[in-house]
Amino acid sequence: MSIGRRAFLAAGGALVVPFWPAWAQNAQRGGQPAPVPGLPGSLKTLARLDGWIRIGADGAITVFTGKAELGQGIKTALIQVAAEELVVTPDRIALVTADTERTANEGYTAGSHSMQDSGTAIRHAAAQVRAILVGLAARRLGVPEGALHVANGVIASDGGHALTYAELVANGAEALHVDAAPQSPLRPPNEHRVIGRSIRRIDIPAKVTGGPAYVQDLRFDGMVHGRVVRPPAPSATLASLDEAAVRTQSGLLRLVRDGRFLGVVAGREYQAVQARRALALATRWDERASLPARAALFQSVRASPSQDFVILDRGTGNSAPATGATALAATYQRPYQLHGSIGPSCAVARFADGKYTVWTHTQGVFPLRGALAELVGTAPVNVRCIHVEGSGCYGHNGADDVAADAVLLARAVPGRHVRVQWMREDENAWEPYGPPMIVDLRASVDASGAISAWQHEVWSNTHSTRPGAAGDLLAGTQLAVPFAPTPPKPLPQPEGGGDRNAIPLYVLPNARVVHHFLPDMPLRVSALRSLGAYVNVFAIESFMDELARTANIDPVQFRLRHLDDDRARDVIHRAADRFGWAAWRVQPGHGRGIAFARYKNLGAYAAIAVEVAVDRETGAIRLLRAVAASDSGEAVNPNGIANQIEGGILQSASWTLTEQVTFDSRRVTSLDWAGYPILRFPQMPATVDVVVLDRPGLPFLGTGEAAQGPTSAAIANAVADATGRRLRELPFTPDRVRAALRA
Repeated sequence: MSIGRRAFLAAGGALVVPFWPAWAQNAQRGGQPAPVPGLPGSLKTLARLDGWIRIGADGAITVFTGKAELGQGIKTALIQVAAEELVVTPDRIALVTADTERTANEGYTAGSHSMQDSGTAIRHAAAQVRAILVGLAARRLGVPEGALHVANGVIASDGGHALTYAELVANGAEALHVDAAPQSPLRPPNEHRVIGRSIRRIDIPAKVTGGPAYVQDLRFDGMVHGRVVRPPAPSATLASLDEAAVRTQSGLLRLVRDGRFLGVVAGREYQAVQARRALALATRWDERASLPARAALFQSVRASPSQDFVILDRGTGNSAPATGATALAATYQRPYQLHGSIGPSCAVARFADGKYTVWTHTQGVFPLRGALAELVGTAPVNVRCIHVEGSGCYGHNGADDVAADAVLLARAVPGRHVRVQWMREDENAWEPYGPPMIVDLRASVDASGAISAWQHEVWSNTHSTRPGAAGDLLAGTQLAVPFAPTPPKPLPQPEGGGDRNAIPLYVLPNARVVHHFLPDMPLRVSALRSLGAYVNVFAIESFMDELARTANIDPVQFRLRHLDDDRARDVIHRAADRFGWAAWRVQPGHGRGIAFARYKNLGAYAAIAVEVAVDRETGAIRLLRAVAASDSGEAVNPNGIANQIEGGILQSASWTLTEQVTFDSRRVTSLDWAGYPILRFPQMPATVDVVVLDRPGLPFLGTGEAAQGPTSAAIANAVADATGRRLRELPFTPDRVRAALRA
């Protein structure tokens, strides 16, 4: 194997596990133990301590997590958590991430749950491991536990006698093979030496030096390459295929055909690319119009059959203005948007001795394992999925689908590692998109400037078609005997999907929120980072500015007077102060905007303030600077939190200013970066300033998706401030800006 050591370890290589604890054996059989009430985080269903922490006789400390590193920095943060509670330096910790043969089944890495679920589990497990080791040392040394001190893996008595962690477990590895207890002896915040420090992220060096960092970088001895040819449109059927024209291609090892699933395997990557081109030219498809008219996209969304859910009904829900109140109504819209991963989706698979091994950047190795097993007609125990980072993700992109492609092609060449990477047109045409959404808002403001009535209605498809079955994989739907996709369904509150963050955190005595769930999906959709929160917060926070203007109240003060959550008020104050809100001076073409949300109303708090410049001639919007304040509970790695907020601001700015999927009546047409532009380096703000509010001792709150919604609304509010015109349909393209200015 000719890959770097870091990539090899990430790919499931060197570490030997002497025995599998009971939970791991159970996971291999496809089951999980019953939840244990009272245990924190993911310990609820995975209670064995040695499922999370192992200490070898050589002193090596290994921490296991079922969550995946996606660029959010959890490898570093989880190491910090474990190091703090075990009282060792972070370099003593080796972390193993999602692997169906080695780690806990923590489902999907999604919804900003990594620290809340896995971080909390590892923290409590590590604290209990430390307590067990202190107890062993006390018995071995014949002294009370209170007379012992722990430092960097050594437990010493006041008399100078000491034992290392390695010595304590050398003849008793089973000491950690016990269930966690509900209470953990956590180190108090005033003793923290690792948590709360901005240590360097361990995933960054290879990414910035050209080292092996991603699944796209994996190389194995004797590895071969695969490519697939997709239908040109969702409704296309295969009319004919001239296989003879393909089989003459240089280096071709296999041509795989099963229904509409077409693929090639070749010895070298460029040979696979050339064979794919030949296969595409040798194929004829029948197409039909199956997509709505793009110009009428939102009319078709409103006209789709819906399942309606009232998720909030406080007071009468009557939005009619009271005496002396002013009523306002507005509609906000988002088109289809895609993930835009810089590296097209990629996977490596090997089939040997009846078993499959898959290296994948999926966000859920265990759900993918089940789907792949069904796809190839084997038991889950015969499929191993190992997570390796992908170059671009944050949501359900093509990672799972390309893993299925790799498995099907690997089955055709047993014993070989088959690397499959999608082409850019595959990625843009076939990844699951973020669905189009519509939000209607109506409210009234009384004479005192208080919101007296509020009504929110949101229309959206599902926000999760993540694989749990073969029919949720693209290839599974294209086989000669296709698998049926799992019927779409709404994600339940309090987190929600299309209705995520549709319930405002503001104090609204008379409010009603309705979710119109749309099961019909003309184009395949799934989870795009922050799900419906991006659009709902965009709508709510834009509307709050419109209401503030109606009431003739400063937007910051208007928000504060409708909040009774002190932490929410804190982030707004901090963002506004850092931005210099009170000292703002009006400049021609410049505008300021602020927006706020608590992600899912139970995650991190974030307030974003921005300054924009709008060119009235060209319609171009330039994001000049952004200031954010974030409260994620106890801050394990403040710089890591700032990274997430910064990245969220830039990603949201790209969605808000540039991104939309285009299509005609038959097929998607935005197949490259020209057809689907994203924010470029010259368009980036000069400064992004993040204030991290640390809350030592408070629970971890998910950060990764906190900034997306507030950023979009802050930009919208700043554009309105600069131009006097309100933009309510995403993205804010120059054409839309010019049209608004003309109006």
